[in-house]
Amino acid sequence: MTKRIVVLGSVNADLVLRCERLPGPGETVQGRDFQVLAGGKGANQAVAAARLGGAVSFIGCVGADGHGQEARRRLAAEGLDVTHLDEVAQPTGVAMILVDAAGQNSIALAAGANAMLDVARVDAAAALIRGAALLVCQLESPLAAVAHAIGLAHAAGVPVLLNPAPAQRLPAALLAQVDVLVPNESEAALLLGETVPPAQAAERLRALGPRTVLVTLGADGVQCADGRDNHRLSAQKAKAVDTTGAGDTFIGAFAAARCAGIALHAAIAHAQRAAAFSVARHGTLDAMPFARDLPAP
Repeated sequence: MTKRIVVLGSVNADLVLRCERLPGPGETVQGRDFQVLAGGKGANQAVAAARLGGAVSFIGCVGADGHGQEARRRLAAEGLDVTHLDEVAQPTGVAMILVDAAGQNSIALAAGANAMLDVARVDAAAALIRGAALLVCQLESPLAAVAHAIGLAHAAGVPVLLNPAPAQRLPAALLAQVDVLVPNESEAALLLGETVPPAQAAERLRALGPRTVLVTLGADGVQCADGRDNHRLSAQKAKAVDTTGAGDTFIGAFAAARCAGIALHAAIAHAQRAAAFSVARHGTLDAMPFARDLPAP
């Protein structure tokens, strides 16, 4: 049986409203093109990996509502194994997303059913995690469940990729079990307790335990520290119309490439191409590339 990428994470209904600019505090702006889309960092990363060739299983929770039913249908249609996508007695998580004319976004979350992902549900998927090629986690799920899943994977010798978003301080024992840590600049600053240049941030984060740290810098590329070197990989140029989900696209594409045996730097470059493809299109899942859309790494 082919080893699978196992993604443990969030599923949301993304309520997306486009506007000329993002409102300031207490301000109302005129919006347009309202959409309700499938989303959540976990679901986004899982779909990105599946579209680019990964065999993906998903662990998470949705509500017994229309948003949850649509999310399950969409993820299954993308080829994901949703055996461990549990239906719970809470509404499906929601993300309120504003996108301005330059493609920048502002997001607020209500966890809903995502908060019901607990240690017992992780234990129900323990065999799946222990047999995985890679475990991918974020922090839109309860930290206790994320930490337990990472512990199971680490004990079984399964590599772990952690996207520490939304950002929060993390215990050293957890970071020591992570093989690839992928924060953006603000997440790196929160983990370190201060803002430092990307090269310094990547090296200091790696010293906390992760074997490899990739600090994503948007249009400025990716800072990669892996114990052998620490250098910047330039981003592919793109005309951004919507940056929502670009980081998730990068992570899913990187996971699929690494599990296909692609070397680290080539996998990063492939993931950057995927992210550049996504920001040139509107939406999140709808903007993510399929393998046919990208040159092979």
